[in-house]
Amino acid sequence: MEQDKIWNYFQNEGLEDHKFPEARQRFMLKYLNVGQTVLNIGIGSGALERLGIEKGVLMHSLDPSQRAIERLREELSMADRAQCGYAQAIPFLDNSFDVVVMSEVLEHLDDEVLAGSLSEVLRVLRPGGYLLCSTPYREDLGASRVVCPECGCVFHKVGHLQTFDKYAMRQLLEGKGFQIQKTWLSTFIDWERKGLRNFIKSSIRVVLAKMGEGIADPHLLVMAKKPEQMG
Repeated sequence: MEQDKIWNYFQNEGLEDHKFPEARQRFMLKYLNVGQTVLNIGIGSGALERLGIEKGVLMHSLDPSQRAIERLREELSMADRAQCGYAQAIPFLDNSFDVVVMSEVLEHLDDEVLAGSLSEVLRVLRPGGYLLCSTPYREDLGASRVVCPECGCVFHKVGHLQTFDKYAMRQLLEGKGFQIQKTWLSTFIDWERKGLRNFIKSSIRVVLAKMGEGIADPHLLVMAKKPEQMG
C-alpha cells in the first residue's frame, strides 16, 4: 500500500487535524535520557524532536516527507541530523544510535518492508542500544476498512497493515536478533489537562488499557535491545 501521500498531507497541511497528539510523544520521551543519541523514525508533527532537544537528547530524524524534514531543519536547526528516507534503507552509519524510536510505525509496514526495516534498525543501533516502539494492541484491522468512492479501493483508513499482541511482537523482534527487555500495555494520556474529573477518567482509562480493554485504546509498548555481541 502506497502511504506517502497520506502522511505527506497529515504531516504538513493536515497538522491542524491533531492526528499526532503530543501526549504520546511525552510518553515516549520518558524513556530517553539526557546525552543519548536518538533516531526517531516517522516524525509526525515533530513534537518528539522538539521535546527531546529541550531535554538534552541528541535527536536525529527519518521520514519520507521531504517537506516535514525541511520543517525540522528550519525550526529546530537539525541540519543533516534530519533526513528524508525510509526505514528499510536508513541513511545513517552503522552503530550510530543509543536508541531508535518507532512510535506507531510498525503497523504501517508490509511484511517485506517490516523485515528490512528491523534489520536496518539493528544495524544503526550501537551494541547494547535499544529499540523503543509502540503499536496499537490487538487492533481489529477490518473494523477500520473504508472504500474509495472513486476507484473502489478498499483500505485501512490510516494505512495499518499489521496487528500485534505481545506474543507476535516478541516472535518478530527475537526473530530479527533483538533481545526483549520489556513489553507492557498502556495508553497515551494528556496529564496536563487539569481538573479532578479529567484525572479520574484518565486514571480509569490507564487501568483498562493495561488490561487490554479496547474501549481504552490500549497500545503495546516494547523495549528491545541490540545484543552487546552479535552472533
